[in-house]
Amino acid sequence: MWIWRRRGARGLCPSERPMRWVLPWGPPFPPHSLPIPGGGRTVAIWGPTSPQALGDTRARGDADTGAAALGLLGVPGEARGDPDPPPRLRLQGYVELHELVMDNRKELYWMEASHWLKLEEDFKEAGHWGQPHLSFLTYRSLLDIRRALPKGAVLLNVAATSLAAIAHILIDQMIYEGQIKPQDRDDILRTLLLEHKHPGEVKQFGTLSPAQLQRSGTGRAETEQPLLREQQPLEMRRLAGAEQSPSGATRPQLPEKVPKDAEATLVLVGCAAFLEQPTLAFMRLKNAVTLDTVLNVSLPVRFLFVVLGPDSPHISYHEIGRTIATMMSERVFRRDAYLAESRQELLKGVDDFLEASIVLPPTDTINEQLLRSLVPLQHELLRRRHQPPEKAPAKDFLKDLRLEEPVPEDDDPLRRTGRPFGGLVRDIRRRYPKYLSDIKDGLSPQCLAAIIFIYFAALSPAITFGGLLSEKTNGMMGVSELLLSTCVQCVLFSILSAQPLLVVGFSGPLLVFEEAFYSFCNSYGMEYIVGRVWIGFWLILLVLVVVACEGSFLVRYLSRYTQEIFSFLISLIFIYETFYKLVTIFKDHPLQRIYSTVDVIDPTVPEPNTALLSLVLMAGTFFLAFFLRKFKNSAFLPGRVRRLIGDFGVPISIFIMALVDFFIKDTYTQKLNVPKGLEVTNASARGWFINPMGKDNSFPIWMMFASVVPALLVFILIFLETQITTLIVSKPERKLVKGSGFHLDLLLIVAMGGLAALFGMPWLSATTVRTITHANALTVMSKTSAAGEKSQILEVKEQRVSGFFVALLIGISILMEPILKYIPLAVLFGIFLYMGVTSLFGIQLFDRILLLLMPPKYHPREPYVTRVKTWRMHLFTFTQIIVLGLLWVVKSTPASLALPFVLILTVPLRRLLLPRIFQDIELKCLDADDAVVTFEETTGTDVYNEVQMPS
Repeated sequence: MWIWRRRGARGLCPSERPMRWVLPWGPPFPPHSLPIPGGGRTVAIWGPTSPQALGDTRARGDADTGAAALGLLGVPGEARGDPDPPPRLRLQGYVELHELVMDNRKELYWMEASHWLKLEEDFKEAGHWGQPHLSFLTYRSLLDIRRALPKGAVLLNVAATSLAAIAHILIDQMIYEGQIKPQDRDDILRTLLLEHKHPGEVKQFGTLSPAQLQRSGTGRAETEQPLLREQQPLEMRRLAGAEQSPSGATRPQLPEKVPKDAEATLVLVGCAAFLEQPTLAFMRLKNAVTLDTVLNVSLPVRFLFVVLGPDSPHISYHEIGRTIATMMSERVFRRDAYLAESRQELLKGVDDFLEASIVLPPTDTINEQLLRSLVPLQHELLRRRHQPPEKAPAKDFLKDLRLEEPVPEDDDPLRRTGRPFGGLVRDIRRRYPKYLSDIKDGLSPQCLAAIIFIYFAALSPAITFGGLLSEKTNGMMGVSELLLSTCVQCVLFSILSAQPLLVVGFSGPLLVFEEAFYSFCNSYGMEYIVGRVWIGFWLILLVLVVVACEGSFLVRYLSRYTQEIFSFLISLIFIYETFYKLVTIFKDHPLQRIYSTVDVIDPTVPEPNTALLSLVLMAGTFFLAFFLRKFKNSAFLPGRVRRLIGDFGVPISIFIMALVDFFIKDTYTQKLNVPKGLEVTNASARGWFINPMGKDNSFPIWMMFASVVPALLVFILIFLETQITTLIVSKPERKLVKGSGFHLDLLLIVAMGGLAALFGMPWLSATTVRTITHANALTVMSKTSAAGEKSQILEVKEQRVSGFFVALLIGISILMEPILKYIPLAVLFGIFLYMGVTSLFGIQLFDRILLLLMPPKYHPREPYVTRVKTWRMHLFTFTQIIVLGLLWVVKSTPASLALPFVLILTVPLRRLLLPRIFQDIELKCLDADDAVVTFEETTGTDVYNEVQMPS
């Protein structure tokens, strides 16, 4: 008869402390209970009634008995080794538990403590292997594993063929998951690559001590109690029958009993004093690998568990290792580990294991009759766990009967179909059937509020960019052209688009291109406005080719590295242009003691106080808009009030500073040039229709064909902004249900821009900040009832009404000439500065540049800081700064038209060169799209932190 007795082992739980033991699934053998002499306390008995019931089948070599036992457990014949088991899935598993130890020479190595082949077998302190027995687990260790696995490193189907490769990949993932610090990488790596030994290879086994790993330079290890003592919480002793002789305790011939097709699991546990918290890592190899001199048997390893952590009186890493090994020796959980495709599926396997386990409370009165009542419960738990899942009929069988259900089509809008215009057709089929609901969903009071808000959010930059565009192009295009172009294109886009939440408008990158192309045409004596027409024709051709080839999938290759460089460059251009214009005003109207003034103001004649007032208006507009933006996320006033003030911060700033200028009668400031009604900005130089052959002179034929180059550059700009904006607004966190259409939206925006050039109007693109603001305004959040509870998204009003009416209101704004003509250009410069500065705050590159000036102790707790060595992070930042400087040089030369092309070269730079300099784990942290989606602004956060492209 066998009895399990609880011991007061050192380092574990003292005998007087209550404890719960978990009985994992196992053969439903009848229990017994006997009092233990010497004051020992009976906790649970779970063992065979006689050696003939199960016996030590491995020790006796009774294969028939072992097969019978497996049959009793419900293991099918093929799993017992009759025919060959299915490929890759091995229901027979062998597990070894290795613990980090130190010998009397202070040498560290891994020592085998136990192994499992259906049953557990431990090496005793007396120097021999104990009898195979069922594993009794502590409830605490199961909970520790369940809590650690969601945060631990989980790697599935890793293609590694050596222990060194496995260790490198595992440590990279642990650093990426934030479990260990980058500076601990080398110490952990050396530990994982230590020698593995087995009890038969060590002469003085009792002198081994547990190793407590220290950082390099702080000492090798600390000696504590013997590690491989008799430390099982439950010890199996023979209470009746002949005593076991030392000669009978020798190790059984284990290799002969391990199935040939079995695969092994290696569990490594140890103590590392420099770790702040326990870490757990799980790895499943794509192909099982034989690791020389690691296991005690010649089996390929498929699974690897690593548990490391600081020394703690509340954590027993030995018990955690036993629990993991026991779970991996159980065939159902091992099957789950084979088939898991994600962390959640692995967690589901752990939960199923827990559901099939029995917890014995620490009761004082346990007798045999009470324990017998567990047998029916265990039978039922085993029946449920071993019951095979219902299998669907074979696929070929259904196909032959023509009963196979159609497989739902992948809804990924960027998936290529392999057919010309296949992506465009999928966009139309996905979105247009929901057209009626787009109209119905727009009949909501929330949409009315969004229309008013987005109107001002779109009008302010349209006026600002219109005024600056007029300055850059000498009046060839201005406010009226931009407002009319925005109106027409937004109306068409709201009617025909696949994602009507996108807000189409003019942006900073397009302004930079217009300035560069205007300078190019002036240098070569060509008509700028006619050259845009030919660029428009090429744009239409280019977008047709790209959409036909489903080229929108290329947006996947645009990493944060490229986006941030581009964003930072545009922000710098915004800031530079603001102060460049201000310096120009000071040159035209210098500060001097005496001014020769006349009654009629002549802009070419210096005017008193003009420069100073322009400086005040520019700075006042910037600081007021910036303050209102900060006020929106402050703690003052109710949330709705401050959000209303913050959302209308730019129009409020323009209105207040224009009002200040209006009341200062005696000082001249340059005003916004707005034509009356539908007149063009410069009626003497152009009309509403542009002759493609030229107005004054014949447009060069060679330039008609050469326009494909600037057209390609414009297309790159529109492609970048539109597709990245669509990606941001389509994030799963926003819970949009009607889908997006990358191909259809790109075709509409580029084609409309190409036709707009024929009428002398600007081409547009999707604008990031305005689009995110539009989506946020249409998001319905749940009301919170508990303090600290976060609001959840109920729905998003995905409709076409708000975009349509916003476009109409912008078109009507063309008639606001009597009001717009009072806006000083200095006020628009302040808004330009505001857009440049605020765009920097959402760029990780800017944050890392600031970290160059900070001591490391003040660095934030961000993944790219905590998981990457500081000097490596700075090296990555310097690569971006160098590219940024190169782009600035290109922008400042006559080759500025090539700016988008040089920017695209950062894609191969990131894909091909940087992986040779930085490790994959470092690039994951530094170049990850980890911007947090913001739905409701709270203190210190706003939508700009989500944006990597200024607009």
